Amino acid sequence: MGSPIIASITNEEQLSHVWSASLSRVILMTGDITTLGDIVRQLHSMDKQVYVHMEMVNGLGRDASAVHYIAREFGVDGIVTTKSHIIAAAKQAGIRSIQRVFAIDTAAVETGIRLTGTSKPDEVELMPGLMPRIIREVKAKVNRPLIVGGLIRYEEEIQEALDSGADYVSVGHPSFWT
Repeated sequence: MGSPIIASITNEEQLSHVWSASLSRVILMTGDITTLGDIVRQLHSMDKQVYVHMEMVNGLGRDASAVHYIAREFGVDGIVTTKSHIIAAAKQAGIRSIQRVFAIDTAAVETGIRLTGTSKPDEVELMPGLMPRIIREVKAKVNRPLIVGGLIRYEEEIQEALDSGADYVSVGHPSFWT
């Protein structure tokens, strides 16, 4: 496994920090349909895998057509979504998928685990990533690589998430990308 850090790019200014970063993956949560192609080409030229968050990039529909379009037109490596039907569309389009699950309470965690069992994404992202016990429990039940993210501010939190069973940690601050 390469770097366990995944850059969560939430604004275009962060792209300049990715150039020197040793990480290999980014989750793109900025831009819009008119700038997406240029951003993906720029990131691919840096040998970065690009996952597009379907609910965060403006101008993308939340349907199978949008997934097929960005796979075909922009060559994205994968998508991130909270929607199970979008996971199925990614499989049909031949790209990877990450299903994002929000752990707001026990019912939400159980629902997220059930949905990932049905949709079978390539990876699962658990938000927020500051809950060691929940990370361990979800990792044991999803049978997929586990990404955690959200609210992570310190190196110790990254290490604690990895020690708790996370395979990757998505963080938005460029200081963690090197």
